[in-house]
Amino acid sequence: MSAQPAATEKRQVVGIGELCVSDQADTVLITYALGSCVAVVVHDPKRRVGGLLHYMLPQSKAMPEKAVAQPGMFADTGVPMLFHRLYAVGCHKRELVVKVVGGGHLLGAADAFDIGHRNLEVLDKVFARSGVFVAARDVGGAVSRTVELNVGTGRVTVRSHRKEHVL
Repeated sequence: MSAQPAATEKRQVVGIGELCVSDQADTVLITYALGSCVAVVVHDPKRRVGGLLHYMLPQSKAMPEKAVAQPGMFADTGVPMLFHRLYAVGCHKRELVVKVVGGGHLLGAADAFDIGHRNLEVLDKVFARSGVFVAARDVGGAVSRTVELNVGTGRVTVRSHRKEHVL
């Protein structure tokens, strides 16, 4: 299954509605249980900087007060914040490797809201407006995923149903 973390490796858990940017090469950013939620994983290989956002909902307009208090909860506020934090530590958009994980449909056919699909739709619009290219995706389906980013190497690992692969 998965290798044990190196003794010097630091793990930083990114919860629902949170984001984290790190320039510490020995850090692994990890988020758990992505169902309809989406993780935006960004790495700058030149600077060895990484960022991870775990957002829950597509648009902040439904809950503007919540968006002010926790912008990482929404695609339309969390994604820009993630990129601005990356730029603040010296990253440049053209050098970033972006990967997307999640956006599942876990509730079955009875899920009239299809939040996972809507999360991905809004994300695609945000990226299209901003000129962001997505290098890889592991999205959709009826599975929960855990994703981790090794900040030093840029390796993105996705685990789901006791299976693991590099994205």
